[in-house]
Amino acid sequence: MTLPRSSYVREGEIAVYHCFNRCVRRARLCGFDPVTGRDFSHRKTWVVDRLRFLASVFAIDVCSFAVLDTHIHEVLRTRPDIAAAWSDREVALRWLTLYPKKKNKLPLDRQISALTDSPDTIAELRNRLSSLSWFEARLHEHIARLANKEDNVKGKFWESRFKGEILLDDASIVAGMVYVDLNLIRAGLAGTPEDSDFTSIQERIVIWQKNHLPQTSAPPD
Repeated sequence: MTLPRSSYVREGEIAVYHCFNRCVRRARLCGFDPVTGRDFSHRKTWVVDRLRFLASVFAIDVCSFAVLDTHIHEVLRTRPDIAAAWSDREVALRWLTLYPKKKNKLPLDRQISALTDSPDTIAELRNRLSSLSWFEARLHEHIARLANKEDNVKGKFWESRFKGEILLDDASIVAGMVYVDLNLIRAGLAGTPEDSDFTSIQERIVIWQKNHLPQTSAPPD
């Protein structure tokens, strides 16, 4: 039985969660679809890019992720303590980065002032910018809109909002990250972490190699 999100999401507290979601009907909407013969693998890049963008706006750390053909996994850490240290102006600027007012002709400083002049509004936005539910909603809604526009269809892309579990101690956090990082290997879709495309462990390996391994120079002409 799936527990209600309110039973494990601790809004306003530092906490780590393993979150996951599936495409509707478990279809391969982010990979090669053998039924239609179409390849939707480029949508995995959408997910990774969106995670990177949201991590730059929200007070939420993306600890690990894996994007597969039919579902995604993330380990996320909420950081309301960081959001609490932001100035009102920074809260407003981050919110306007998330929701740019494209049709608003007011200068950015005026838009920021319109938010900072309301302490109640800033308090609410500060909470949202460290909220797991708001982060996940902005991820899934964005990908669904892009995919539906590409397919010229309407309706659900994900089978639900998201599911998850709280990771209560260091051991469970490490186990959760290992589960996510090695998801493709366990599923037989990759042989090594280095081959695990669209995963956080592959990104960490690439960064480590750039920082620690000697770079081979191009042979002279």
